[in-house]
Amino acid sequence: MNSGPLRAALGRRAFLGVSAATVAVLAAACAKDSTEAHADGPTFTYTPSGDEPIGPLTPVSVTVAGGTFRPGVGLKNTATGKQVKVTVSPDGATVTVAEPLGYGAKYAWSGVADGEGGTFAGLDGKVSVVSPDRTMSVVINVADDATVGIAAPLILKFSGTVEDKAAVEKALKVTTVPATEGAWAWLPEDNGSRAHWRPRNYYAPGTKVSMKGTLYGLDHGDGVYGAADVSSSFTVGRSQIVKASAPSHRIRVMRGDQVYLDLPCSYGEADLPRNVTRSGIHVVSEKHEDFYMSNPAAGYFNVRERFAVRISNNGEFIHANPATVGNQGATNVTNGCINLSLEDAQRYFQSAIFGDPVEVTGTSIALSEADGDIYDWTIDWPTWLSMSALKK
Repeated sequence: MNSGPLRAALGRRAFLGVSAATVAVLAAACAKDSTEAHADGPTFTYTPSGDEPIGPLTPVSVTVAGGTFRPGVGLKNTATGKQVKVTVSPDGATVTVAEPLGYGAKYAWSGVADGEGGTFAGLDGKVSVVSPDRTMSVVINVADDATVGIAAPLILKFSGTVEDKAAVEKALKVTTVPATEGAWAWLPEDNGSRAHWRPRNYYAPGTKVSMKGTLYGLDHGDGVYGAADVSSSFTVGRSQIVKASAPSHRIRVMRGDQVYLDLPCSYGEADLPRNVTRSGIHVVSEKHEDFYMSNPAAGYFNVRERFAVRISNNGEFIHANPATVGNQGATNVTNGCINLSLEDAQRYFQSAIFGDPVEVTGTSIALSEADGDIYDWTIDWPTWLSMSALKK
């Protein structure tokens, strides 16, 4: 008689039982998913990924997948505690080192990334940098803020032989205002490699020149690394050119198109090759109010000369020589230098600056590599370009 209500009650309990079991199964599935997400968490990719020491300029970064970096991710020098400069990609997924690392230093990544479902992971990557057996330094011939002549070459003298000249030349950037065509050339070794930069033609007066060499951390070849970055910034002054025609027994100092000085002089006697003043474009490299000269082949030692302006490293100067005043303007009697009177030598001396061209003509021997360190302007432009380490 009561079977109907009882059946109905059992039916309701059976329905409720199925529903509860279904909910339990669903709840268990959700818990399982959450546990898997927590177990996986964010992962990191370190560049470089190995344990081998790297060069100071090697790209270094870390990228997160399956998560997001918290603020403060960085690379720290483990010895000093100093943080390295870093940049963060626009999507926030990659942190990249933004400055050279130190020779022989060790670094460690630090920071945390958050993943889904409350997961997180801490960075633990490490980086070590090479300790090179040798580093290479550079001496630059033009100081910052100097004013130079229109033929001044920029010379980088390395402390050793640069084996990878192409890599080094790529790291040397020259900027000129106004824009000036110029190029690097590698000259023969002189107790180390030499890189010279000069314009194709003389600079325009007032040109601003800036050179930056990012050489620190750069492998110069055979595992020899650059010791430091280098730079030079200077200005080209007025245009002064010495027109030195040996047959005329005079020099004319030109300021632009105007004759600034016209002075009688005496050139090399040319009785022997060593007494020939070399023809070609010389460059003023230094000057001394008093200079002691020696020429063993000519038989004199430590002779005091006044107002000496060096124009070649082979011993050629423009300087005072009172002993040849009677010949100046008439005959050439010197051992290769250009002699002036004391008064005229002082006037020229006061006008000259590093980088002024001295154009000698009318002699039997040309200026060349055999005559010293600055013979840049004796090399024609196509040949100069061929002396670059970079293939054009």
